[in-house]
Amino acid sequence: MSKKQRLIVVASAALALAGVFAGTAQADPTGAPTYRELAGTGSDTTQTVLNGLSEAITINGTKVLGSYDARGSAQITTKDANPACTINRPENSAGGVTALKASVAANNGCLQFARSSSNSAAANTDLKFIPFAIDALTYAVRSDSAVPKKLTKAQLTAIYTCANTAFKPLAPQFGSGTRSFFVRSIMPAGTVDSANLFGPTGQYACVNDKDAANEPIQEHVGTYLTDTRHLLPYSIAVYNSQVYGNAPAAQGKAVLGTVDNIQPTNLNTSSVFKRDVYNVIPADKLEVAPFSTVFVGANSAVCQRGDVITRYGFGIAPNCGVPVQ
Repeated sequence: MSKKQRLIVVASAALALAGVFAGTAQADPTGAPTYRELAGTGSDTTQTVLNGLSEAITINGTKVLGSYDARGSAQITTKDANPACTINRPENSAGGVTALKASVAANNGCLQFARSSSNSAAANTDLKFIPFAIDALTYAVRSDSAVPKKLTKAQLTAIYTCANTAFKPLAPQFGSGTRSFFVRSIMPAGTVDSANLFGPTGQYACVNDKDAANEPIQEHVGTYLTDTRHLLPYSIAVYNSQVYGNAPAAQGKAVLGTVDNIQPTNLNTSSVFKRDVYNVIPADKLEVAPFSTVFVGANSAVCQRGDVITRYGFGIAPNCGVPVQ
């Protein structure tokens, strides 16, 4: 193939991918009804695909999903005429799960589900983690980075365990599902994620999980890459959504790196860091509509909208709708 032909192929692929991701980014629930029957918070990773599903899924013509972003106003209000339902905005997977558990314990009906990009079912037996999509992680660097844009998993481990101190690794804040998955995937066996794992006084002091203003690093925000030696775990699906307009543009100068020679392309199910992502509901609601009809089983409303799931850069989970046991 000539150089000109290769350029045409690359350009055509880029245009096709742009078409896949074309759309308008949504935030907290918009339009009618203001308050939805199923309200949820949590993971940054899946917030935009849940926003898309919230627009697409209706029961008798009425939207039933209300998904609140991980970033935005300090507080959100999920239900009308219930003061208890104005709460501090959960900003990650753990925060969403904690808020759901608090709502269930209070029996206030403020939240019905949580978004999670990691599986913590074993620690939350009162909840059911229901996979619906596949994501893959890689690492992001600046376009002018001094960090190689191709690394092996072993090289990433050396960087994040401070065996290689030539670079400045960053990590999302504690509580992030992306962080906990990355820790399980890249750190030595038996490593337990904790608030003190990274940072100047942490077990791995070369890794920063706070920015220059000492604020926690949010996941999938490329503008934290302010140094050419920075690198940061990043969702491939979220990056593509940011680039092509289905999520707010937060990538800045970030570009995705290649791990073990596997390209960080959309829906690359060969990724070293492939993972399921989940919707989480109370365990006692598995057979109760609309929880069951929206989230549970291959014929659930969520699993039937593979067109929306793939539009936001995710793969469709083969076990979509099957609760983790």
